[in-house]
Amino acid sequence: MKKVLVVLTICAVVVMGYLAFTTVDSTTPVATAAGTTYSGTTYVAGMGGHFAKAEVTIDPSNENEPIKVTNLDRIVIGDKKTHPTHDARIDVKDRNTMFWSTYVLDPKGKQHVGKSDLKTGNVIKDVAMDPDASAGGSKPPLFCASGQSNGSYMPVFMGQEGYVDVYDKATMKHKERVWVSDLGYEKGKYKFTHGINSPDMKTFLLVLNQAAGGKGNGSIDFILVDMAKLEKGKFKQLAKNTLKGAPDKTITFRQYFSNDGTRIYQSAGDRLWVLDAKTLALIDEKMMPEGNQIHDAQTTPDDKYAMLTVRTVTAGCDADGRAIVKEGKGVDITDGTLMLYDADAKKLNVKSTSVCLECHKGMGLGDKNAVLCGLDTNWK
Repeated sequence: MKKVLVVLTICAVVVMGYLAFTTVDSTTPVATAAGTTYSGTTYVAGMGGHFAKAEVTIDPSNENEPIKVTNLDRIVIGDKKTHPTHDARIDVKDRNTMFWSTYVLDPKGKQHVGKSDLKTGNVIKDVAMDPDASAGGSKPPLFCASGQSNGSYMPVFMGQEGYVDVYDKATMKHKERVWVSDLGYEKGKYKFTHGINSPDMKTFLLVLNQAAGGKGNGSIDFILVDMAKLEKGKFKQLAKNTLKGAPDKTITFRQYFSNDGTRIYQSAGDRLWVLDAKTLALIDEKMMPEGNQIHDAQTTPDDKYAMLTVRTVTAGCDADGRAIVKEGKGVDITDGTLMLYDADAKKLNVKSTSVCLECHKGMGLGDKNAVLCGLDTNWK
């Protein structure tokens, strides 16, 4: 009975303001003087074949609720069988267009890339293609991260063998496929390739987890390559560094450069890494609270803060905020949440804001995991 009452209390907290509170530790910032606030529309990729469209307000001075969701909607690209996605990439030239790629094959054995109109929510173009036999038949995971140039959308294949694709933005015609093996990596010696372009589009960052027997050993390779060469189908390495984390816990996913191009914000599963964008040296490291796994990190327009996408273990709740109990036990699920990192103070506020569970409860899915990954934002 005590277990049920505790879960009921947690659910009530989630409903009030979409907050899923976690234990506050030394990473939580001290009081911040009232200052700049930020607002925008954030698109968070989900495995249900849609993006959460969250109107967010960031107030760093509000320690208990630094990120508020004022409205929550969806951008649908398919369903959970055909278009599970991790990849949100808004066009730098047209902020009403978002490119995306899929994480698993559809029931017909096809992988997808496409683009959507953010004003209407409609899919503009959906390209279905056969998996590449050289990539192990493209068994999951498929695409997760991506980058872009002015004219090209560049999704990064997460499986084995890894590669970067180059698509013409206007036509979505496939132009190039550049293999990670061209950098000297053998199949089975790495896993989960991700990457993104620098803001000036002169370089492209690749991030690979060293692995053996399918498991990551905690060593992560960061490789900076020339963008112009990559767009033409070649790798030209400019810089490389290796960081060490915890075996099979420190697993890198998506990342962003700061807007000024000086830093890299890297999600790494059990921790956030901040790197110098030129030397690839570590600037800061923040451990995530127990039960939380970080999957992306994007800075505010002035680079003073970073908004993180996090998978957070929380209590399953029904549409009325009541705990879902099965066989006398509360049901724990994974919710998609946002957290805030203070770049100047090098502090992580572990108070999280849900962008998934509230909608899921209303659809009768309050006992189902909400698996988010990447995000992109149109700031106001």
